[in-house]
Amino acid sequence: MKLNIQKKLAAKIAKRSPKKVKIDNTKREEVKEAITRVDLKSLIKDGVIAIKQEKGVSRGRARKNKSQKVRGRKKGHGSRKGKANARLPDKEKWMAKIRLQRSFLKELKTSGKLSNENYKDLYRKSKGGFFRSKRHIKLYITEHNLIGK
Repeated sequence: MKLNIQKKLAAKIAKRSPKKVKIDNTKREEVKEAITRVDLKSLIKDGVIAIKQEKGVSRGRARKNKSQKVRGRKKGHGSRKGKANARLPDKEKWMAKIRLQRSFLKELKTSGKLSNENYKDLYRKSKGGFFRSKRHIKLYITEHNLIGK
């Protein structure tokens, strides 16, 4: 007793391959009598015809990679695409640096460690890009004895 036609129809209804359609052997006669799509739909609903799920692409690895990236992993030189400037623009680097330097100078001025003259001089130097970092400003101040004058 061949049920190829019923199998093909059931596959079309479920939008799957006929390989994914399994018919219950105990109720083969019932399936043989089913000719229309409506009959087959009711048999699928009753569980006489079982349709296996299609295998999809697992996102397990992708989820794991994403969680690793959130934690700061997988971001080395080999994983990077684009120039360094694309990842963090020069302007943003500059803004972060100058804000830090200016806040540090302001702090020194308000605490009374820097005179107004020295503050202005250092402010202009930092604006001109003279200092590499906050540490560089500290070094410059100690070398030139600018604190307490």
